[in-house]
Amino acid sequence: MSKTALIAIGGNSLIRAGERGTIDEQLANAHATAKSIVQLVARGWRLIITHGNGPQVGAALLRSERAAGEVYTHPLDVCVATTQSEIGYIIQRAMEYELRQIGLFTPVMTVLTQVRVDENDPAFTHPTKPIGPFYSKAVAEEKQRTLAWNIVEDSARGYRRVVASPEPVEVFEQDIIRKILDLGMIVIAVGGGGIPVIEKDHYLVLGREAVIDKDRASALLASGLGSDLFIISTDVRQVYLDFKKPTQRPVEKATVEEMERLVAEKQFAAGSMGPKVESAIRFLKKGGKEAIITSFECLLDAVDGKTGTHIFP
Repeated sequence: MSKTALIAIGGNSLIRAGERGTIDEQLANAHATAKSIVQLVARGWRLIITHGNGPQVGAALLRSERAAGEVYTHPLDVCVATTQSEIGYIIQRAMEYELRQIGLFTPVMTVLTQVRVDENDPAFTHPTKPIGPFYSKAVAEEKQRTLAWNIVEDSARGYRRVVASPEPVEVFEQDIIRKILDLGMIVIAVGGGGIPVIEKDHYLVLGREAVIDKDRASALLASGLGSDLFIISTDVRQVYLDFKKPTQRPVEKATVEEMERLVAEKQFAAGSMGPKVESAIRFLKKGGKEAIITSFECLLDAVDGKTGTHIFP
């Protein structure tokens, strides 16, 4: 049977530093990423692709806010849903085109994905995840008063809304994704970490104003599907110790125990590499065989063991 890999695409795979993030730019970047990914399909891998949505969900919130006087607004969970469809469409188009360029006609499907969170998660009482645009102090205070937003100050750029980032508990569409994989299709799922929902009375699902970490939700799905390989694509080819210091050095291979020690030593920043390393550890502790952290440009070399950070149980 073919091996299964879940690839979690980072935001830089769609919007690069210095870009406005136009659809044309995102499509061009998606094609560059897809060129690498389709080579894994050619090697016989079954694939699930997940992705972030930070800039896109911020743009969706801004559009909703500025058009509020003319059309209905979108709460955050609906913005996550719309960006799942938007980004899924972009990646799906790119994948289908690049597959055909190498003579493959593997179907690609985007699955709107809900991820259950615990309504009692402490993150709901201590929101920390910044989203959306920056505001002046006066505008921020007005939104805090009228919309009950939680606001934090960024001393350099102004004020910004923060929301909860709860732990993912269950991917509702996991069994559907498994069936699609079994049909020989490539699946794009858990966009932006999934639509955050809570469950009431075992059947009623309610959306929540929150964002779920994309890598943590991806690790949960990879474990649930029994994936052989979990790849986290980011903007560096390897994980580094003493990052951006004169003593910077790469981590090429490590065990879960070794990486946990480095996490305890605070080697990985909470807002960047930390969640990626922790997500890799979670996947391996739940039965995964290997996790790789690398850039999409180095994807094939990383799978071949030539670069990237490889973490093993």
